Amino acid sequence: MPHPFTACLLVGSGGLVGSLARYGLSLAAQRFSLDWPIGTLAANTLGCFLIGVLAEAAARGQGLSPEARLLLATGFCGGFTTLSSLVYEAVQMLKAGDTFHASFYLGGTILFSMVAFLGGVLLVKLIQKSTGV
Repeated sequence: MPHPFTACLLVGSGGLVGSLARYGLSLAAQRFSLDWPIGTLAANTLGCFLIGVLAEAAARGQGLSPEARLLLATGFCGGFTTLSSLVYEAVQMLKAGDTFHASFYLGGTILFSMVAFLGGVLLVKLIQKSTGV
C-alpha cells in the first residue's frame, strides 16, 4: 500500500481528471438533448463499465498495482461517477452470496438519497420561510 500522502495525491489526481471528463461529457451530450440527462446516463454507464474492467483485471492479477487502482478506480471512476463504486460494492456482496444486503444496499441508497435530497430542499424552504428571504 502506498504512503498515505501518495495515496491522497493519486486519488485526488484521478478524481480531478474524472470530474473534468464527466463535465466534458455532459457538455458534449447537450448537443443531443437539453431536456434529458444523457451526459449523466453516459457517465454512469461508462464509469460502471470501466470499474468493471478494473475490478476483473485486478481479480485476475493483471498487473494493477495498488497505486493504479487508487488512481483509476477510486480517483478517476469516483470523480467520473459515484455510481460505479455503488455497483462495484453491490456486485462484491452478490459474489459473496449476500443477496439480501446487496439488494438493501442498492434500494436503500436510492431511497435514502432521495429522502436526503428532499430533506435538503425542505430545509432551505423552511430557512427561507423563517427568515423571509
